[in-house]
Amino acid sequence: MSTRDTGSCTTPALAAGTLDARTKELIALAIAVSKECDGCIAAHAHAAVRHGATPPEAAEAIGVAFLMNGGPATVYGARAFDAFHEFYDEHVASQPAA
Repeated sequence: MSTRDTGSCTTPALAAGTLDARTKELIALAIAVSKECDGCIAAHAHAAVRHGATPPEAAEAIGVAFLMNGGPATVYGARAFDAFHEFYDEHVASQPAA
């Protein structure tokens, strides 16, 4: 499978099913931390925000990556949380004032 094919193959896997899309994107974000993939972190942090994930949910998912991946996850976990906050802050700022 080429890198170009990845998007079309993963879209059904990330669609809502028994698990909602937000949960699946948080899982993908944790895996991205574990795989040390900056591009994956950005994509799944952004998607998690679009599906309604909150900073505490992202922090908890990233915490699981720390547990399962050890030391390297602490570097990529911080990157993931920064990326999540960047997209979350943009999302919040774009919402109409109540």
